[in-house]
Amino acid sequence: MAQKRKKSKPSGKKEWRNLIWYVLLGLMLMSIVTTYINGPKEPEAIDFSSFTKELDRGNIDKVTIRPKEKLLDGVTRKGKKFKTFYVDYPDFVDDLREKGVIISVNPVDSGWFWGVLVQAFLPFILIAALWFFIFRQAQGANNQALSFGKSRATAWKKKENEKAITFKDVAGVDEAVEELQEIVSFLKMPDKYQEMGAQIPKGVLLMGPPGTGKTLLAKAIAGEADVPFFSLSGSDFVEMFVGVGASRVRDLFKQAKKNQPALIFVDEIDAVGRHRGAGFGGGHDEREQTLNQLLVEMDGFDPKQSVIVIAATNRPDILDPALLRAGRFDRRVVVDKPDINGRTEILKIHAKDKRIKKGIDLEVVARRTPGFTGADLANLVNEAALLAVRTGKNIITLLELEEAIERVMSGPERKSRIISSKEKEMVAYHEVGHAIVAKKLPESDPVHKISILPRGMALGYTLQVPLEDKYLITQCEIKNKIKILLGGRVAEELVFNTITTGAANDIERATELSRHYICKYGMSSKMGIVQYGKNKEQVFLGRDYSDHSKDYSEVTAREIDEEIRKIIEEAYEEVKDILRKNKKKLIEIAKLLMEKETIDGEEITQLLAKRK
Repeated sequence: MAQKRKKSKPSGKKEWRNLIWYVLLGLMLMSIVTTYINGPKEPEAIDFSSFTKELDRGNIDKVTIRPKEKLLDGVTRKGKKFKTFYVDYPDFVDDLREKGVIISVNPVDSGWFWGVLVQAFLPFILIAALWFFIFRQAQGANNQALSFGKSRATAWKKKENEKAITFKDVAGVDEAVEELQEIVSFLKMPDKYQEMGAQIPKGVLLMGPPGTGKTLLAKAIAGEADVPFFSLSGSDFVEMFVGVGASRVRDLFKQAKKNQPALIFVDEIDAVGRHRGAGFGGGHDEREQTLNQLLVEMDGFDPKQSVIVIAATNRPDILDPALLRAGRFDRRVVVDKPDINGRTEILKIHAKDKRIKKGIDLEVVARRTPGFTGADLANLVNEAALLAVRTGKNIITLLELEEAIERVMSGPERKSRIISSKEKEMVAYHEVGHAIVAKKLPESDPVHKISILPRGMALGYTLQVPLEDKYLITQCEIKNKIKILLGGRVAEELVFNTITTGAANDIERATELSRHYICKYGMSSKMGIVQYGKNKEQVFLGRDYSDHSKDYSEVTAREIDEEIRKIIEEAYEEVKDILRKNKKKLIEIAKLLMEKETIDGEEITQLLAKRK
């Protein structure tokens, strides 16, 4: 209680000081208003003969004689004020009394005195007001400077009529939810764990690609546990001023301890938690000081305190080892891209508030979206709803969902791009070349659709959709991918006896796959089961500045280049053989594609199987 009284005294003095300043300012404003706004109006100046005429008529009520200045102030019977110079003749006062005029004499000019007083002190009054204004501004700036070190996180708690996010709103990450259920149980019943002597993990690190629902999981934990939830990003700690980030970390944990049991969520923790010593600032830059304070706060928790830190990142490889050791982020939960079942459940969640046609099997949509994250699927359903509104429909059909898939994967259709008939023909043969090679090769993903409608940066596209999610890729599948990529270039050469720049991206991807085939996966019989080359990433700068160092000789580099060329050339010859044997089908399907602009996979299968 004594400490509370000590803290209240300064605030009381400050309030009294502010009150005094406000009173003084009010008095100065009142005096200025009284003098200049509400003060008496300047009386009308008349000559003495006019005054005597009005006096003879009996229109004068009262006068004030100022003998030192030979001036006379008066008021008529109608209340009109006037002033005049007068001649002091012997019967002047008797004439005034005879007409019933009230007479007063003012030997000193009080109005003149107050006028001079105001003019003399007005600059000082304005200076005092200006100083007061500057003082208040400086005091506000000082408070703002002191608030730099305050945490920007605020405790969020569910309102009465607000629907909290729970684990029911999260799908596709069942293993992560199962891991985090224990955290919720501890936040709801901390005494139960403390009685058993169990220590709950102090930190939980959510790792996974962007858009997989890491932030949503943290919100679900807060909604399930119904505890204060402090949320902020890693970049909120870092400022240009040294020491601000560390101060904000201290203030954040101080707030959380006051509101325990509480949950702290730090999104994109890699902004502040990168490996120390990797930057140009050595060990004394602001980011590293902030990280040091975060390490101290997490390790300094009282075991009886119910504060849990949850962090999310898609770059766990660049985090400082001290941040990942036991006692800080004890538990690491991988939030990966959902499988087909997970995608189906996510689509159901996002379809709840959308008007989707009954009978649509969302599992079909999920099969056509391998590699999609939760954010991608949410965007897909929203795009389908926008397309339905744009076309004047009142319900979302499978047509809008399929169009939305292509928009998310390849970009919107570019109807404004006008392509000449010659280029359109070359694009058609190019895409059909990809499709026929994909159909003829074993262990390749089935072709879902080919189109020559421009989307994004592409003039056409061939869409392959795997039948199931794959986590491993075989040697044969890699070679097939290379051959399918070369199918467009070979088709151009066979039909037009020339080549275009349309296969630039295909060649780039084929070369990259071939290099990985040799250097990363160790699948080349000539080069052996050896990894060639390492990426020494500068964690402070990012992936764009990686040092792709060669740990092999120039002779080996030449052999790798020769092997890459050999793989691509062999694939090129095999693709040539496939398309030569199916040249008639290539021409037939390309002509149909030019007419229809889009052909689905089933129709391609029928055309290839059809005989004359």
